[in-house]
Amino acid sequence: MSSIRTRQAAVAAVVLSVALSACSSGGGLKASPPDDAKAGGDAERPATVTVTPSGKGVSAGKPVVVTAKGGTLSVVTVTDAKGKTLPGRPSADGASWTSDRKAAPGTTYTVRATTRTQSGRTQATQASFSTAEAEQVNRLTLAPGKNTTVGVGQPLSIVFDRPVTRKADVEKQLKVTTSNGTEGSWGWLKDWSGKDRVDWRPKDYWKAGTKVTLDAQLNGTDSGGGWFVRDYLTGFTVGARQIVRVDLDAKKLTLERDGKRVREIPVSGGTPGGDKRSWKGTAVLMAKEGTINMNSETVGLGDAYDKMVDHSMRLTWSGMYAHAAPWNARWMGRANKSSGCIGMNDSDAAYFYGQVRVGDPFEISGEDTKGTVAEGNGYGAWNVTWEQWRTKSALATRA
Repeated sequence: MSSIRTRQAAVAAVVLSVALSACSSGGGLKASPPDDAKAGGDAERPATVTVTPSGKGVSAGKPVVVTAKGGTLSVVTVTDAKGKTLPGRPSADGASWTSDRKAAPGTTYTVRATTRTQSGRTQATQASFSTAEAEQVNRLTLAPGKNTTVGVGQPLSIVFDRPVTRKADVEKQLKVTTSNGTEGSWGWLKDWSGKDRVDWRPKDYWKAGTKVTLDAQLNGTDSGGGWFVRDYLTGFTVGARQIVRVDLDAKKLTLERDGKRVREIPVSGGTPGGDKRSWKGTAVLMAKEGTINMNSETVGLGDAYDKMVDHSMRLTWSGMYAHAAPWNARWMGRANKSSGCIGMNDSDAAYFYGQVRVGDPFEISGEDTKGTVAEGNGYGAWNVTWEQWRTKSALATRA
Protein backbone atom coordinates (compact mmCIF):
# COMPACT_ATOMS: atom_id res chain seq x y z
CA MET A 1 0.00 0.00 0.00
CA SER A 2 1.62 3.23 -1.09
CA SER A 3 2.25 6.03 1.39
CA ILE A 4 2.08 8.68 -1.34
CA ARG A 5 -1.08 10.83 -1.36
CA THR A 6 -2.55 10.58 -4.86
CA ARG A 7 -3.90 13.96 -5.75
CA GLN A 8 -5.85 12.73 -8.75
CA ALA A 9 -8.49 10.06 -8.84
CA ALA A 10 -6.99 8.53 -11.98
CA VAL A 11 -3.78 9.02 -13.91
CA ALA A 12 -4.40 9.26 -17.63
CA ALA A 13 -1.71 8.76 -20.24
CA VAL A 14 -0.57 11.87 -22.08
CA VAL A 15 -0.89 11.55 -25.83
CA LEU A 16 1.58 13.61 -27.80
CA SER A 17 0.72 14.23 -31.46
CA VAL A 18 1.84 16.52 -34.21
CA ALA A 19 -1.57 18.18 -34.17
CA LEU A 20 -0.35 20.03 -31.03
CA SER A 21 1.93 22.85 -32.04
CA ALA A 22 2.01 24.64 -28.67
CA CYS A 23 1.86 23.83 -24.96
CA SER A 24 -1.28 22.24 -23.64
CA SER A 25 -3.54 23.98 -21.14
CA GLY A 26 -1.59 22.26 -18.36
CA GLY A 27 1.63 23.84 -19.61
CA GLY A 28 3.51 20.53 -19.77
CA LEU A 29 2.89 19.16 -23.28
CA LYS A 30 4.60 20.18 -26.47
CA ALA A 31 5.06 18.66 -29.93
CA SER A 32 6.82 19.62 -33.16
CA PRO A 33 5.50 18.75 -36.64
CA PRO A 34 7.42 16.31 -38.83
CA ASP A 35 10.00 17.51 -41.29
CA ASP A 36 7.79 17.25 -44.42
CA ALA A 37 4.98 19.19 -42.78
CA LYS A 38 7.39 22.06 -42.12
CA ALA A 39 8.28 22.01 -45.80
CA GLY A 40 4.63 22.21 -46.84
CA GLY A 41 4.58 18.76 -48.50
CA ASP A 42 2.08 15.95 -48.09
CA ALA A 43 2.55 14.78 -44.50
CA GLU A 44 2.31 11.09 -43.74
CA ARG A 45 0.29 10.13 -40.69
CA PRO A 46 2.24 11.40 -37.64
CA ALA A 47 3.57 9.18 -34.88
CA THR A 48 1.68 9.25 -31.59
CA VAL A 49 3.75 9.22 -28.39
CA THR A 50 2.35 8.35 -24.96
CA VAL A 51 4.03 9.01 -21.60
CA THR A 52 3.03 7.28 -18.37
CA PRO A 53 2.66 8.56 -15.68
CA SER A 54 1.23 11.98 -16.48
CA GLY A 55 -0.25 14.94 -14.70
CA LYS A 56 0.48 16.56 -11.36
CA GLY A 57 0.75 14.91 -7.95
CA VAL A 58 0.86 11.38 -9.34
CA SER A 59 2.13 8.41 -7.36
CA ALA A 60 5.87 7.82 -7.30
CA GLY A 61 7.63 4.47 -7.26
CA LYS A 62 6.94 3.38 -10.84
CA PRO A 63 9.15 3.45 -13.94
CA VAL A 64 8.52 6.04 -16.64
CA VAL A 65 7.20 4.40 -19.81
CA VAL A 66 7.20 6.06 -23.24
CA THR A 67 5.44 4.35 -26.16
CA ALA A 68 5.10 5.25 -29.83
CA LYS A 69 2.51 4.39 -32.51
CA GLY A 70 3.20 4.97 -36.18
CA GLY A 71 6.94 5.28 -35.62
CA THR A 72 9.85 4.14 -33.50
CA LEU A 73 11.60 5.92 -30.64
CA SER A 74 15.11 6.98 -31.56
CA VAL A 75 15.96 9.19 -28.54
CA VAL A 76 14.28 9.47 -25.12
CA THR A 77 15.47 11.55 -22.14
CA VAL A 78 13.77 11.94 -18.77
CA THR A 79 15.21 14.77 -16.67
CA ASP A 80 14.31 16.13 -13.24
CA ALA A 81 14.38 19.78 -12.18
CA LYS A 82 18.02 19.49 -11.09
CA GLY A 83 19.09 18.21 -14.51
CA LYS A 84 19.59 14.63 -13.38
CA THR A 85 18.41 12.03 -15.87
CA LEU A 86 16.64 8.72 -15.35
CA PRO A 87 18.49 6.07 -17.34
CA GLY A 88 16.43 3.63 -19.36
CA ARG A 89 16.35 1.40 -22.39
CA PRO A 90 14.18 0.87 -25.48
CA SER A 91 12.36 -2.31 -26.41
CA ALA A 92 13.79 -4.45 -29.20
CA ASP A 93 11.31 -3.06 -31.74
CA GLY A 94 11.77 0.56 -30.68
CA ALA A 95 8.08 0.94 -29.91
CA SER A 96 8.60 1.65 -26.20
CA TRP A 97 11.15 2.91 -23.70
CA THR A 98 11.21 2.17 -19.94
CA SER A 99 13.30 3.87 -17.29
CA ASP A 100 15.61 1.69 -15.18
CA ARG A 101 14.90 3.81 -12.12
CA LYS A 102 11.54 4.62 -10.59
CA ALA A 103 10.07 8.11 -10.38
CA ALA A 104 10.94 9.65 -7.01
CA PRO A 105 8.50 11.50 -4.72
CA GLY A 106 8.15 15.27 -4.90
CA THR A 107 9.87 15.56 -8.26
CA THR A 108 9.01 17.16 -11.60
CA TYR A 109 10.20 15.32 -14.69
CA THR A 110 10.48 16.49 -18.28
CA VAL A 111 10.25 13.83 -20.98
CA ARG A 112 11.69 14.49 -24.46
CA ALA A 113 11.21 11.94 -27.20
CA THR A 114 12.26 11.81 -30.83
CA THR A 115 10.42 9.41 -33.12
CA ARG A 116 11.23 8.26 -36.63
CA THR A 117 8.61 7.21 -39.17
CA GLN A 118 8.98 4.42 -41.71
CA SER A 119 10.05 6.93 -44.33
CA GLY A 120 12.79 8.23 -42.01
CA ARG A 121 11.20 11.52 -41.02
CA THR A 122 11.70 12.63 -37.42
CA GLN A 123 9.35 14.20 -34.89
CA ALA A 124 10.17 15.72 -31.47
CA THR A 125 7.73 15.68 -28.57
CA GLN A 126 7.91 16.85 -24.96
CA ALA A 127 5.84 16.40 -21.79
CA SER A 128 6.16 17.03 -18.07
CA PHE A 129 4.68 15.38 -14.99
CA SER A 130 5.19 15.71 -11.25
CA THR A 131 4.96 13.24 -8.39
CA ALA A 132 3.36 13.77 -5.00
CA GLU A 133 5.48 14.51 -1.95
CA ALA A 134 6.21 11.60 0.38
CA GLU A 135 4.02 11.49 3.48
CA GLN A 136 6.76 9.54 5.33
CA VAL A 137 10.47 9.68 4.47
CA ASN A 138 12.78 6.82 5.44
CA ARG A 139 16.39 7.77 6.13
CA LEU A 140 19.31 5.58 7.05
CA THR A 141 22.58 5.47 8.97
CA LEU A 142 25.59 3.83 7.32
CA ALA A 143 28.59 2.15 8.93
CA PRO A 144 31.51 2.24 8.60
CA GLY A 145 32.09 5.88 7.73
CA LYS A 146 32.94 6.96 4.22
CA ASN A 147 36.58 6.65 3.14
CA THR A 148 37.61 4.99 6.40
CA THR A 149 40.02 2.09 6.92
CA VAL A 150 38.58 -0.72 9.03
CA GLY A 151 39.44 -4.15 10.40
CA VAL A 152 38.75 -7.46 8.70
CA GLY A 153 35.60 -8.16 10.73
CA GLN A 154 33.71 -4.96 9.91
CA PRO A 155 30.38 -5.54 8.12
CA LEU A 156 28.71 -2.95 5.92
CA SER A 157 25.75 -2.01 8.10
CA ILE A 158 22.60 0.05 7.42
CA VAL A 159 20.12 1.07 10.12
CA PHE A 160 16.78 2.51 8.92
CA ASP A 161 14.89 5.29 10.67
CA ARG A 162 11.51 3.82 9.76
CA PRO A 163 10.26 0.22 9.38
CA VAL A 164 11.17 -1.74 6.27
CA THR A 165 8.39 -4.17 5.37
CA ARG A 166 9.32 -4.38 1.69
CA LYS A 167 12.77 -5.77 2.34
CA ALA A 168 13.27 -7.42 -1.04
CA ASP A 169 12.44 -4.17 -2.87
CA VAL A 170 15.00 -2.33 -0.76
CA GLU A 171 17.70 -5.00 -0.97
CA LYS A 172 17.50 -5.03 -4.78
CA GLN A 173 18.68 -1.42 -4.76
CA LEU A 174 21.79 -2.07 -2.63
CA LYS A 175 24.78 -2.76 -4.87
CA VAL A 176 28.05 -3.85 -3.22
CA THR A 177 31.25 -4.09 -5.26
CA THR A 178 34.70 -5.10 -4.03
CA SER A 179 38.17 -4.81 -5.53
CA ASN A 180 38.72 -8.57 -5.44
CA GLY A 181 35.31 -10.16 -5.97
CA THR A 182 34.69 -10.96 -2.30
CA GLU A 183 31.76 -13.29 -1.74
CA GLY A 184 29.20 -11.94 0.69
CA SER A 185 25.51 -11.54 1.45
CA TRP A 186 23.02 -9.13 2.97
CA GLY A 187 21.24 -10.27 6.12
CA TRP A 188 18.26 -8.58 7.79
CA LEU A 189 18.07 -8.26 11.57
CA LYS A 190 16.84 -6.06 14.37
CA ASP A 191 19.31 -3.53 15.64
CA TRP A 192 19.80 -3.20 19.40
CA SER A 193 17.74 0.02 19.11
CA GLY A 194 14.78 -2.01 17.80
CA LYS A 195 15.06 -0.55 14.30
CA ASP A 196 15.30 -2.55 11.09
CA ARG A 197 18.85 -3.13 9.96
CA VAL A 198 20.62 -4.92 7.11
CA ASP A 199 24.30 -5.92 7.13
CA TRP A 200 26.51 -7.12 4.27
CA ARG A 201 28.96 -9.69 5.61
CA PRO A 202 31.67 -11.51 3.65
CA LYS A 203 31.70 -15.30 3.79
CA ASP A 204 35.00 -15.09 5.70
CA TYR A 205 36.90 -12.19 7.20
CA TRP A 206 37.87 -9.57 4.61
CA LYS A 207 41.25 -9.83 2.90
CA ALA A 208 43.58 -7.00 3.88
CA GLY A 209 43.59 -4.22 1.30
CA THR A 210 40.09 -4.90 -0.06
CA LYS A 211 38.26 -1.80 -1.31
CA VAL A 212 34.50 -1.88 -0.83
CA THR A 213 31.84 0.34 -2.42
CA LEU A 214 28.13 0.59 -1.70
CA ASP A 215 25.87 2.20 -4.30
CA ALA A 216 22.44 2.42 -2.67
CA GLN A 217 20.12 3.53 -5.48
CA LEU A 218 17.14 4.04 -3.18
CA ASN A 219 15.58 7.25 -4.45
CA GLY A 220 11.97 6.45 -5.40
CA THR A 221 11.85 3.16 -3.47
CA ASP A 222 9.01 2.51 -1.02
CA SER A 223 10.23 0.68 2.11
CA GLY A 224 6.68 0.03 3.31
CA GLY A 225 7.25 2.39 6.22
CA GLY A 226 8.36 5.40 4.22
CA TRP A 227 9.89 6.51 0.93
CA PHE A 228 13.55 7.07 0.17
CA VAL A 229 14.13 10.44 -1.45
CA ARG A 230 17.85 10.20 -2.19
CA ASP A 231 20.60 7.78 -3.18
CA TYR A 232 23.65 6.94 -1.05
CA LEU A 233 27.21 6.23 -2.14
CA THR A 234 29.94 5.22 0.29
CA GLY A 235 33.08 3.13 0.47
CA PHE A 236 35.87 1.96 2.75
CA THR A 237 39.16 0.08 2.73
CA VAL A 238 40.13 -2.97 4.80
CA GLY A 239 43.37 -2.60 6.75
CA ALA A 240 45.78 -5.17 8.13
CA ARG A 241 44.51 -8.57 9.25
CA GLN A 242 44.32 -8.13 13.01
CA ILE A 243 42.51 -10.60 15.24
CA VAL A 244 42.16 -10.26 19.00
CA ARG A 245 41.80 -13.56 20.85
CA VAL A 246 40.45 -13.31 24.40
CA ASP A 247 40.67 -16.43 26.57
CA LEU A 248 38.63 -15.72 29.69
CA ASP A 249 39.59 -19.06 31.25
CA ALA A 250 43.30 -18.27 30.88
CA LYS A 251 42.65 -14.56 31.65
CA LYS A 252 44.71 -13.36 28.72
CA LEU A 253 44.30 -11.41 25.50
CA THR A 254 46.44 -12.04 22.42
CA LEU A 255 46.81 -9.57 19.55
CA GLU A 256 47.62 -11.23 16.22
CA ARG A 257 48.60 -9.39 13.05
CA ASP A 258 48.96 -11.12 9.70
CA GLY A 259 48.96 -14.48 11.48
CA LYS A 260 51.74 -13.57 13.93
CA ARG A 261 51.43 -12.95 17.63
CA VAL A 262 52.21 -9.30 18.41
CA ARG A 263 51.57 -9.18 22.14
CA GLU A 264 49.93 -11.11 24.95
CA ILE A 265 48.21 -9.11 27.68
CA PRO A 266 46.86 -10.31 31.06
CA VAL A 267 43.20 -9.39 31.54
CA SER A 268 40.33 -9.74 33.96
CA GLY A 269 36.91 -10.51 32.48
CA GLY A 270 33.38 -10.60 33.82
CA THR A 271 32.75 -12.08 37.28
CA PRO A 272 31.47 -15.67 36.97
CA GLY A 273 28.08 -16.87 38.13
CA GLY A 274 25.75 -13.94 37.49
CA ASP A 275 24.81 -10.86 35.47
CA LYS A 276 28.39 -9.58 35.52
CA ARG A 277 29.69 -12.33 33.26
CA SER A 278 31.16 -11.41 29.88
CA TRP A 279 29.75 -12.31 26.48
CA LYS A 280 31.51 -14.91 24.35
CA GLY A 281 31.74 -15.40 20.60
CA THR A 282 33.01 -12.88 18.07
CA ALA A 283 32.47 -9.21 18.85
CA VAL A 284 33.71 -6.58 16.42
CA LEU A 285 35.35 -3.41 17.73
CA MET A 286 32.65 -0.78 17.16
CA ALA A 287 34.38 2.38 18.35
CA LYS A 288 37.42 3.69 20.19
CA GLU A 289 35.81 6.08 22.65
CA GLY A 290 38.80 7.14 24.77
CA THR A 291 37.99 8.38 28.25
CA ILE A 292 34.28 8.07 29.07
CA ASN A 293 31.98 7.87 32.04
CA MET A 294 30.72 4.37 32.79
CA ASN A 295 27.65 4.00 34.98
CA SER A 296 26.41 0.54 35.91
CA GLU A 297 22.80 1.72 36.11
CA THR A 298 22.76 2.24 32.33
CA VAL A 299 23.35 -1.49 31.80
CA GLY A 300 21.02 -2.80 34.50
CA LEU A 301 23.63 -3.46 37.21
CA GLY A 302 22.33 -1.11 39.88
CA ASP A 303 24.86 1.21 41.54
CA ALA A 304 27.91 -1.06 41.18
CA TYR A 305 30.05 1.68 39.62
CA ASP A 306 30.08 5.23 38.27
CA LYS A 307 33.55 6.30 37.13
CA MET A 308 35.65 7.76 34.35
CA VAL A 309 37.38 5.01 32.36
CA ASP A 310 40.41 5.43 30.07
CA HIS A 311 41.16 3.75 26.71
CA SER A 312 37.58 2.58 26.27
CA MET A 313 36.88 0.35 23.24
CA ARG A 314 33.22 -0.54 22.63
CA LEU A 315 32.43 -4.16 21.71
CA THR A 316 28.63 -4.36 22.11
CA TRP A 317 25.64 -2.03 22.39
CA SER A 318 24.80 -3.74 25.69
CA GLY A 319 27.88 -2.21 27.30
CA MET A 320 30.78 -4.63 27.00
CA TYR A 321 34.09 -2.82 26.48
CA ALA A 322 37.79 -3.51 26.57
CA HIS A 323 39.42 -0.77 28.67
CA ALA A 324 41.92 0.23 31.34
CA ALA A 325 40.90 -1.05 34.79
CA PRO A 326 43.64 -0.06 37.27
CA TRP A 327 41.28 -0.74 40.21
CA ASN A 328 41.43 -4.43 39.23
CA ALA A 329 45.20 -4.51 38.64
CA ARG A 330 45.83 -7.28 41.17
CA TRP A 331 43.43 -9.59 39.33
CA MET A 332 44.90 -9.22 35.83
CA GLY A 333 45.80 -12.67 34.53
CA ARG A 334 44.60 -14.27 37.80
CA ALA A 335 40.81 -13.96 38.15
CA ASN A 336 37.74 -12.57 36.38
CA LYS A 337 36.48 -9.79 38.62
CA SER A 338 34.98 -7.17 36.30
CA SER A 339 31.33 -6.21 35.70
CA GLY A 340 31.43 -7.80 32.24
CA CYS A 341 34.14 -5.84 30.46
CA ILE A 342 37.66 -6.95 29.54
CA GLY A 343 39.99 -5.00 31.81
CA MET A 344 43.74 -4.33 31.47
CA ASN A 345 46.27 -2.37 33.45
CA ASP A 346 46.94 1.21 32.31
CA SER A 347 50.11 0.64 30.31
CA ASP A 348 48.77 -2.43 28.49
CA ALA A 349 45.49 -0.66 27.73
CA ALA A 350 47.30 2.39 26.34
CA TYR A 351 49.43 0.20 24.09
CA PHE A 352 46.52 -1.94 22.94
CA TYR A 353 44.31 1.09 22.27
CA GLY A 354 46.96 2.44 19.90
CA GLN A 355 47.24 -0.83 17.99
CA VAL A 356 43.65 -1.87 17.30
CA ARG A 357 41.34 -0.54 14.63
CA VAL A 358 37.54 -0.26 14.41
CA GLY A 359 36.37 -3.45 12.70
CA ASP A 360 38.95 -5.74 14.33
CA PRO A 361 37.27 -8.96 15.50
CA PHE A 362 37.56 -10.03 19.16
CA GLU A 363 37.20 -13.81 19.38
CA ILE A 364 36.16 -14.40 22.99
CA SER A 365 36.07 -17.81 24.64
CA GLY A 366 35.36 -18.93 28.18
CA GLU A 367 33.38 -21.53 30.05
CA ASP A 368 31.34 -19.28 32.34
CA THR A 369 29.79 -16.55 30.18
CA LYS A 370 26.27 -15.21 29.73
CA GLY A 371 25.97 -16.41 26.14
CA THR A 372 27.03 -15.50 22.62
CA VAL A 373 26.97 -11.96 21.26
CA ALA A 374 23.70 -11.53 19.30
CA GLU A 375 23.78 -10.29 15.71
CA GLY A 376 22.15 -6.94 16.55
CA ASN A 377 24.17 -6.36 19.74
CA GLY A 378 26.95 -4.57 17.92
CA TYR A 379 28.22 -6.62 14.97
CA GLY A 380 27.54 -10.22 15.91
CA ALA A 381 26.99 -11.58 12.40
CA TRP A 382 30.11 -13.76 12.70
CA ASN A 383 28.36 -15.85 15.35
CA VAL A 384 26.13 -17.56 12.79
CA THR A 385 27.33 -19.89 10.06
CA TRP A 386 27.64 -18.68 6.48
CA GLU A 387 24.71 -20.90 5.47
CA GLN A 388 22.54 -19.42 8.23
CA TRP A 389 23.56 -15.88 7.35
CA ARG A 390 22.63 -16.25 3.68
CA THR A 391 19.07 -17.25 4.59
CA LYS A 392 18.65 -13.83 6.23
CA SER A 393 18.75 -12.15 2.82
CA ALA A 394 15.31 -11.07 1.58
CA LEU A 395 16.40 -12.30 -1.85
CA ALA A 396 17.57 -15.72 -0.68
CA THR A 397 16.44 -18.60 -2.90
CA ARG A 398 14.46 -21.10 -0.90
CA ALA A 399 13.66 -24.60 -2.09
